Amino acid sequence: MPIDWEHIDAALWRHNKETLMPVHNIDRVRLSDLVGIEDQASALVRNTERFIAREPANNALLWGARGTGKSSLIKALLNEFKHQRLRLIQVFKHDLYDLFDIVDEIRDLPYRFIIYCDDFSFEMNDDSYVALKTVLEGSIEAPADNILIYATSNRRHLLPETMQDNLASKMIEGELHYSDAIEEKISLSDRFGLWLSFYQPNQDSYLRIVDSYFLDFKGDREQLHREAIRFAQTRASRSGRTAKQFFNYFSEIKK
Repeated sequence: MPIDWEHIDAALWRHNKETLMPVHNIDRVRLSDLVGIEDQASALVRNTERFIAREPANNALLWGARGTGKSSLIKALLNEFKHQRLRLIQVFKHDLYDLFDIVDEIRDLPYRFIIYCDDFSFEMNDDSYVALKTVLEGSIEAPADNILIYATSNRRHLLPETMQDNLASKMIEGELHYSDAIEEKISLSDRFGLWLSFYQPNQDSYLRIVDSYFLDFKGDREQLHREAIRFAQTRASRSGRTAKQFFNYFSEIKK
């Protein structure tokens, strides 16, 4: 049964059933909840606003450290703009070959669709990214004007890079000419017109994120910060994800 996009804001592609499954319980994260990534959020919001207004907009690659808010930002965009007919479809990496079927199903609908590809990276001998490249820029058929791809990854170029790839690179008349292997790997990320970088926050920024979860905390905030720092050290990570995990942990031990 086709999805009633008038009443459904998001869907997941299910390869085994070859269908879009409506999402009824959407993550309620809001843009105002995202602390420490204001610049990245502002850039992606502007791009999305242009897309909704049917102005030129770019496919976006959000890359960088784990747990820094890349996925949360995309989900927050849906909550911000769903009343302006923005819709979100999540496609998993192993289902990329189905992108063509998904695009065929939605390209003529009167909604603006973001196809959300989370935590993407490709290993050697994995050619599933070819489908993504084709959807990003089209083939004989022009790309659908009501669809953008927003992808997240820990890798800037999505594909692994090795020292061997650099051996055939050379300087010609003062210009660097990459090897064919590097050109192939860069060509995928180059199809994203908007790159947004995410880095682990410093300690002060991490504590700002922690404080955003503890707005109603009435105890000793300096002690809270010490506990939050200690918690981050045990995970070797200061990030928004770590701050939320600390909030869950702290709430549990104080019961």
